Amino acid sequence: MNRDQELKNSVRERYAKIAEQGKAENAASCCGATTPSNKVYNIMMDDYTGTGGYVEEADLGLGCGLPTQYAGIKKGDTVIDLGSGAGNDCFVARHETGPEGKVIGIDFTPAMIAKARTNADKLGFNNVEFREGDIDNMPVNENSADVIVSNCVLNLVPDKPKVIKEIYRVLKPGGHFSISDIVLVGELPGALREDAEMYAGCVAGAIQKEDYLQHIKDAGFKNVILQKEKTITIPDDILGKYLSAQEIGEFNKGATGIFSITVYAEKPGAVKDKPKLKMADLQSQGACCTPDSGCC
Repeated sequence: MNRDQELKNSVRERYAKIAEQGKAENAASCCGATTPSNKVYNIMMDDYTGTGGYVEEADLGLGCGLPTQYAGIKKGDTVIDLGSGAGNDCFVARHETGPEGKVIGIDFTPAMIAKARTNADKLGFNNVEFREGDIDNMPVNENSADVIVSNCVLNLVPDKPKVIKEIYRVLKPGGHFSISDIVLVGELPGALREDAEMYAGCVAGAIQKEDYLQHIKDAGFKNVILQKEKTITIPDDILGKYLSAQEIGEFNKGATGIFSITVYAEKPGAVKDKPKLKMADLQSQGACCTPDSGCC
């Protein structure tokens, strides 16, 4: 079995366990996957509770942003959520797209799919469905989606360029995505980078921010915009599992940074029946930066 498949299996196993945990337990660790800390990660400080369409039973506290807030979803849109978990972002997206739209959640963990389907059945939503599959090989036809969202998931996939190419394939011409994810600036210490538990915990699977944005451009996307960015802090009691006290001190004062970003980009082509988002619209939703022009 190759390394990529081993990592996928590790993530799948971990998230099957997470599906049975409560939000409080998940929020006390990185994406619910590592040993809980006595300090809650600031990765979990984006709060959905005031968001339209929020369903508490579907919120497992696993995200690192609020991509649906910045996604510019319109009534009647077809929306795909990558790594849909228990369905939280799908239900928020459904609130925006309305009963005339369609929302598809994709997840490769059977326990998460079962939990999401149960939540959708309770809500009586007949335009929200959940499909089991890998997001680097989506069970979706090309040119199907108006909008794609994802929350702290691409960093868990070994081949990120392949996922981004899949996003491009599945979006309609003129469609766009808004994705929250974890990225790095500088190199993580080797013990953090290589440990499978930290990989499943969404930190060691992260790549350099510049590389992440370049993969998006290389896939053919345009109008790439950083909508939000914040620093992620790993508590010392978690770092202590991997680093010595001296290494922790060096790590905390070093040039390495771990960030949550929400990034927007468009697939070239004509948009039918709805206007394109303009920069002013994105800024009014909280967009702050473009890789070319810098922060607003």
